[in-house]
Amino acid sequence: MRVMFWLLLFAVLVAAGVWVWLAQRRWRERKRAGEERFASFMSEAMKNARPKELPDPAAPPPPPPSSGLTQQKLLFEAAAKAGDAGEHALAVQLYERLLERYPQTAFAEQARAAAEAQKNRLPKS
Repeated sequence: MRVMFWLLLFAVLVAAGVWVWLAQRRWRERKRAGEERFASFMSEAMKNARPKELPDPAAPPPPPPSSGLTQQKLLFEAAAKAGDAGEHALAVQLYERLLERYPQTAFAEQARAAAEAQKNRLPKS
């Protein structure tokens, strides 16, 4: 009976030791895989983040876009947002600036109508 107890205790200790050894091995493999993923990510990020060539300071600046459609749209949207926010005077100024700078804009009719609507909302002095 005593021999059986010691054999069973020895078997339990061996099983616990094998389990600890396997757990450590799995942990090392996961750690190594994580480090490899990180290294791969960093190498890819460094490859994509190469510094762009700086422009020559002596060179003339590039010309602005000729159409100005982007600026027209930004002015129109800024005026609309100012009107939505309750800044009616600012909205009128932005609509007028749009019409002054770009009189033949595609937004002209909308800008005129919106400017009139914002002028009607201005507080009477």
